[in-house]
Amino acid sequence: MPTPFPGMDPYLEHPALWPDIHNSLIAALSDELAPQLRPRYYVAIKERIYTFEPGELVFVGRADNAIVQRFTPSETLAEAQPSDVSDRVIVEVAAADLLRETYVEVRTADTHDLVTVLEILSPTNKRSGEGHAQYLRKRNVILSSLTHLVEIDLVRAGETMPMQRWSGSSDYRTLVSRAEQRPRALLLPFNVRQPIPAFALPLYSGDNEPVVDLNRILHQLYERRSYDLRVNYRTDPEPPLAPGDAAWAAGLLHDADLL
Repeated sequence: MPTPFPGMDPYLEHPALWPDIHNSLIAALSDELAPQLRPRYYVAIKERIYTFEPGELVFVGRADNAIVQRFTPSETLAEAQPSDVSDRVIVEVAAADLLRETYVEVRTADTHDLVTVLEILSPTNKRSGEGHAQYLRKRNVILSSLTHLVEIDLVRAGETMPMQRWSGSSDYRTLVSRAEQRPRALLLPFNVRQPIPAFALPLYSGDNEPVVDLNRILHQLYERRSYDLRVNYRTDPEPPLAPGDAAWAAGLLHDADLL
């Protein structure tokens, strides 16, 4: 079943679903680009790991039901202690949480030089905390290099990434920062009622640049991965839509017999 939304489906932003969406979309983009870029370039999926204090991930977008079930103390544990210990208390020692995120690198086939980095933002990247700080450090390194950056923001939660000379607002946005044009970059803002705009993937000057039809890729992924079976359209999306957009979305869902 196709998504009822013309562009980004706001229900896919739910914290319990977003990690699967993020990594599946990165893989779909890699599969889409790899045959178009050969033999001059190849595509690699890389992984970034964030470390958080126990419980912190609940506040950056990971759902409670994604956390491993905690240990329940048993009498066996208590009985295993030396008998001469008078005060015995069962406690928990929480370990740090790990969050893994993937992104795409485009490299030259002959020298393996890094040409383009393609990122899909997560709530972790956009909310204050260590994940935000780590991502900004990496972003600044790329923006100070000869590597192109494509930054796709499909989550409404959190703060917009730093940029100048734009005072507008949008639900979502794609930033295409070409190394040779910095500090200028192409910003493609769009809202929940609009299809996701396509963009040309920046490569070395003079090379044919494939057009990335992200709207088609996401919608095909939605059907291929059967996300309609995992989304509850009878509830509000998370985060909620603005009142006007919520009324518009309710009309779409009603027409699709999802309400």
